[in-house]
Amino acid sequence: MASDENKKYSKQIISKTVVSKTGKRFGEVGDINFETRTGELLQIVLKNPTGYTEDLELEKSKAGELIIPFSAVIAIGDFVVVAEEDII
Repeated sequence: MASDENKKYSKQIISKTVVSKTGKRFGEVGDINFETRTGELLQIVLKNPTGYTEDLELEKSKAGELIIPFSAVIAIGDFVVVAEEDII
């Protein structure tokens, strides 16, 4: 995927709700971290994390934001669906 396509793609998923396969809400996509050289999407930065995320030991960015590896994303539509087992 070309990096221009990635930029357009990433803009489309900002603010989407992040949920698990079982429908548990994690929060919303606040930002996306990517490898600048290749454009590979690396992590989703959560904004407005739900209480549910407090029980999970999610990785945190240097700024203290909760992050989800992009490799855990299994579907993107109205929601960003993640596989919990790939996160914790």
